[in-house]
Amino acid sequence: MSEQVARTLTDPSFLIALLVGIAVFATVFTALPALGGNPLKARMKTVALERDELRAKQRARLAAEAERRRKGLREEQSVGMRNIVDRLDLRRALVDEGTLNKLKVAGFRGQNPLTKFLFFRLVLPFVFLAAALVYLFLLGGLPEQPTLIKLFVAVVFGYAGFYAPVLYVSNRATKRKQSIQRAWPDALDLMLICVESGMSVEAAMKRVAEEIGAQSVELAEELILTNAELSYLQERRQAFENLASRTGLETVKSVTQALVQAERYGTPVAHALRVLAAESRDMRMNEAEKKAAALPPKLTVPMILFFLPVLFAIILGPAGIQVSERGIWGDKQSSSSN
Repeated sequence: MSEQVARTLTDPSFLIALLVGIAVFATVFTALPALGGNPLKARMKTVALERDELRAKQRARLAAEAERRRKGLREEQSVGMRNIVDRLDLRRALVDEGTLNKLKVAGFRGQNPLTKFLFFRLVLPFVFLAAALVYLFLLGGLPEQPTLIKLFVAVVFGYAGFYAPVLYVSNRATKRKQSIQRAWPDALDLMLICVESGMSVEAAMKRVAEEIGAQSVELAEELILTNAELSYLQERRQAFENLASRTGLETVKSVTQALVQAERYGTPVAHALRVLAAESRDMRMNEAEKKAAALPPKLTVPMILFFLPVLFAIILGPAGIQVSERGIWGDKQSSSSN
C-alpha cells in the first residue's frame, strides 16, 4: 500500500496535474478582487452620493426658510412698498452696483431691504420738506429771516431727506466693518487651531462661528453663511469671494484668496492662516497706535476750554483774595484815620 502511494506521488503525470491545480487555484484567488470591483472607486462613489444628498438637503432647507420669510409678517408689510417701487421703476433710476455693495456690507441681503431703501429715498424728502415748512411758516421758526431764506432752508431739509437713507446705510456698514475688523484676528487664530487639529475648512468655520459670536455677531453670521454656501454652491471659490465682498475688508479678502489658492493648488492652509493672523493683529495694533497718536491734538481744545480756566482760578484765586482783603483793610484804616 505504501509502495503504491509512493509510486503515485513520484509519478511525473501526477506531479504535473498537482502543480497545474495549484496554479489554477492561485490564479483564481488573486483574480477575485479584480472581479469584485475597485473598493476605492466604490468608496469615492459613495462619498459623492452622500455629498449630493447633503447639498440637496441644504438647498431644501434654505428654500424652506426663504419661503417662510417670504410669507412672514415683514414681507407682507413691504408689499405696498414693492408695488410703489415697481410702478415708478426706482431700481433703474437709483440702483447701481455701488448701492448693492453698500447694502451687502451693511448686512442687508435680499430684495426686501433694497425695496425699503428705495421707498424711503422716495418718501423722506417730502416728509423732511413738509416738516421744515410746518416749523418755519406755521410754528414761526426763524422769524427774523425773510421768506426766501426760509424756502431755501426747507429745500435743504428736503435734500437731506433724500440722502438720509444713504447716510444710514453708510453708518451701518462702517459699524459692521469695525466689528468684523476687531474680531477677525481672533477668528483666524481659532480657525488655525481647528485646521491644525485636522478639521476641514467647513467644520472649522462652523466651530469658529459658534465661539466668536460672543465677540462679534456680524462675523459669526458671515461665517455661518459662508459655510452654507460651501455646501451647496457648485464652486467653492464663489463662496469665499462672496465672503470678501460682503465684508468689504482687505484682510478678509487676503484670507479668502489664500483659501482659494489652497483649494486650487493644494497648498497648506495652516501656514497661510498663521501669517495672515499675524498681519491682521499687526494691522489692528497699528490702528490702535494711530488713535492713540491722534489723542493729543483732539484733547487740545477741551483742555483750553475746560482745564486751563480751572487751573488759572486755582492758581490766581488765593492771590486775588489776598489783594481784595488788603484793599478792604486799607480802606478801613483810611476811614478810621479820618
